[in-house]
Amino acid sequence: MTRVAIIMGGFSSEWQISLKSGEVVYQQLDRAVYEPYRVQIFKDKWVCLDQNDNEFVINRNDFSVSLGDHRIQFDVVFNAIHGTPGEDGLMQAYFELLGLPITGCSHYLSALTFNKRDMLSVLRPYGIAMAQSVYINNGDEINVQSIIDQVGLPCFVKPNRSGSSFGISKVHDVADLPNALEKAFDEDHEVLIEQFLAGTEVSVGVIHFQGKTMVLPITEIVSENDFFDYEAKYLGKSQEITPARLDAVTQKKVADTALKVYNTLGMTGFSRSEYILVEGEPHLLEMNTIPGLTNESILPQQAHAAGISMPDLFAAAISEALAKNN
Repeated sequence: MTRVAIIMGGFSSEWQISLKSGEVVYQQLDRAVYEPYRVQIFKDKWVCLDQNDNEFVINRNDFSVSLGDHRIQFDVVFNAIHGTPGEDGLMQAYFELLGLPITGCSHYLSALTFNKRDMLSVLRPYGIAMAQSVYINNGDEINVQSIIDQVGLPCFVKPNRSGSSFGISKVHDVADLPNALEKAFDEDHEVLIEQFLAGTEVSVGVIHFQGKTMVLPITEIVSENDFFDYEAKYLGKSQEITPARLDAVTQKKVADTALKVYNTLGMTGFSRSEYILVEGEPHLLEMNTIPGLTNESILPQQAHAAGISMPDLFAAAISEALAKNN
């Protein structure tokens, strides 16, 4: 039996969503093949839960745990932490030092893709279309007129390193920009201000499955709100249409772009990237390397549309992680 530590929680505003994702992985893993354990990672504690939700402290020197008289050494880690420290490379670097395989991409690619500015900068020379943007640090002198001259109105203000739409605002009026910046800086000390792109929003999952890289059926996002914010993502204020209502030419263009982004970066594991289609041309917004894994989340919806069950989806991620370590 393969002992799997499913890490969940984290240090960011996404911790509750992460607990839900981790619980789904725990419930769905095949008990005939895997012996799964829930491990909650928070700033003040790292604990493994038993079947009765009793907490046992993780030994951070080797990531082992003693459950009563039994010391558990894990074979592989399933990463279900959205945001820091699971999606920004910190946990990956820790496990790479320990020599313990972890699902998903390397610590470098986690850090790169979590930093929207850096990822877009790396991909721009490869001809990937994207919005005009301005990058600022907390404490920088801000010239509001200069920013608007570059990105126009409306525009999006978003934390550079955050997920689940926390801290994002759509700004329609110059007077609203300072408040939007303050909201974004609550999540991160680096902020991106992006040009608004009018068009259809789509989400594209790319996974490694049964030895090959696979683009999943595309999801079209139709938000009831002004944009695909937290309410739209998690509180039912949107339609997520899979497969997306795209003609064959556009569908191929989006899939080819998503695959090019995945391969150009040298990605492994799951990825879910977001695009705005402007006159049929996909413009990259961001990539998530630890996408939501609940029953309602987009990537599992796409896997279902491709005929892939959740147990098989999660098993493929574990198999890939174990194979990389051999």
